[in-house]
Formats: sequence, structure tokens, C-alpha cells
Amino acid sequence: MNVPVESLSDLVVERVGFGIFVLDRDMNVLMWNRFMQDHSGLSPQQVVGKSLYTHFPELPRVWLSRKIESVFQLGSFAFSSWEQRPYLFKFDHDRPITGGVDFMQQDCTFMPLMREREVVAVCVTISDVTHVSIVQREREEAVAKLQEYADRDGLTGIANRRFFETRLRDEYTRWQRYGGDMSMLLFDLDHFKKINDQFGHGVGDTVLRVMAQRVAEVVRAQDTFGRFGGEEFALLLPCTPLDDAMRVAEKIRCTIADTPVEVQGTSVPVTASVGGACARVGVPSYDVLINEADAALYSAKRQGRNRSVAFV
Repeated sequence: MNVPVESLSDLVVERVGFGIFVLDRDMNVLMWNRFMQDHSGLSPQQVVGKSLYTHFPELPRVWLSRKIESVFQLGSFAFSSWEQRPYLFKFDHDRPITGGVDFMQQDCTFMPLMREREVVAVCVTISDVTHVSIVQREREEAVAKLQEYADRDGLTGIANRRFFETRLRDEYTRWQRYGGDMSMLLFDLDHFKKINDQFGHGVGDTVLRVMAQRVAEVVRAQDTFGRFGGEEFALLLPCTPLDDAMRVAEKIRCTIADTPVEVQGTSVPVTASVGGACARVGVPSYDVLINEADAALYSAKRQGRNRSVAFV
């Protein structure tokens, strides 16, 4: 059985699982395959011979016209991935609504059709890559969540020590380069061991969570608040002189002391001691800054606890 090559070509174009259409230099449609018909709801009879923008005025006209013109001028392929431009046509997709995309995600290829070394038309292909885009987005979201979990303290949800020290190191490097102000606070809950011994570790954990939440609500967005370990916490205050940092320390101390933590019908009074230090000439590293804040914290405890002390 002999089938004309032209018929086979037409059959392939109609049956392939991606969109194919052909444009002339004036953006008029010369060919429109079954994929394009099925997803647009427009038959070749409705589209061919008319400007592509007649039925699709929402297309990115400037971008698309330039893309097509570049193929005519250069005679070379051009491409657009869904990562650069999620879609060209607002086609529906058949993926779950939980995928997080409104329209079919598309990769586009722009192919010059040559005759005697002259581009006479441009063939555009539209590939449905919705599944690929959803999988990649889900993977990126999963990686971001894992990174967030890696940066967070499991009990309180605030930054863990590793993340805090990373931010402190970066901020200290910035301070060394540009100068300005930078301070940090270390504080811990007074007599926390007694809370655990008297009420149990479950209550102690609740106290830590509640205290972390209360403090997180009073610090600035640009500050980094983290758990250093046990009942010890740290706060990084960029662009903040020590005097201002100590006012923040007092605000935190009062926030903790003013309201006991209610746990299972039990009122647990909590206080904190705070030590503060600032970056300045003569402080050779962020580790020294931590040690100075720790020394100030120790001084606050020696002076009777429930107070704020600056390193001098």
C-alpha cells in the first residue's frame, strides 16, 4: 500500500502530542494542528489566514513578535522554556489543582522554515511540560522546607545555634567591611533547672516554647533570634549601638518576667538574665563578641539575676 509522503506528514503533524502552528512574517497563521485545536477550541478553518492576535489578544505581543522577527532575520532556532515564561497560551491543563499552576506550562520552539536559503515562515511548537514544572516546584519547595527545618530549633521553632552563628558571622563580616553598629544579646531563663525539677520536663519545654514566642513577637524583622542551647537564647541586632541594644534587652527581660506561663492549670513564674556586647575596634572576631556577651550574662547572674548587663 503506497501512501503519499505528504499524507504521512500531515498525519504525523495532526497526531503528535504537542502543538504545531506556522506563522508568516505578519503573524498570520498558516497552519494549525490538532493539539492546538483541542486546547484552544478553535479549528484551523477559524484560525488560518488570520492574525494570531485576532483570537489570542492576551498573547505577549511585543515579546512574541520580536521572537518571530528574530527567527526571520537570523534564520536560526529560538527557544523559550516554562522557567523563563511559564506559558504562551492560556490553555487548561489536566493536572491536579493542588499542582499550584493555573494554566498548562509550556516549552516553545521557534523553527525557521527555509526555501532557497530564505526564511519563508516560522514553525512554532508548544510542548506541555506541566507535569515537569509541578514536580520541579514540589522538589524546590521540599528542599526549601528541609533547609528551613535544618535552620530551626526543633522545640521552639526559632533559629538554631548553627543558623544563628552563620548570620552572626555574616553580619560581623559586613561590619568589618563597612563599619557602623552591631550588637548581640545572650540571655537565659533563671533557675530553669528548678522549673524542670519541680514541674517536670514537659512543663519546662512548654515554658521554653512560650518564652521564645513572646520574645519573637517583640524583636524586629531584621534581627535574628535563636536558641543557643538548653535555656539559653541569643539575639543579633544589626545596625544597633550597644545603648539601644540594652534597651531591647530590658524590653525582653520585662516581657519574660511580667507574665507567668500558664501550664496545665499551673502558673510558672519565669525571669531572665541578659548580657549584651557590641562590635567595635579591638574585637577581632565574632567568637570574641559571643564570649563578651556571655561574660556580661554571667555578670547579670552574679548580681542577682533578672537584670540586663552590658559588657564594658
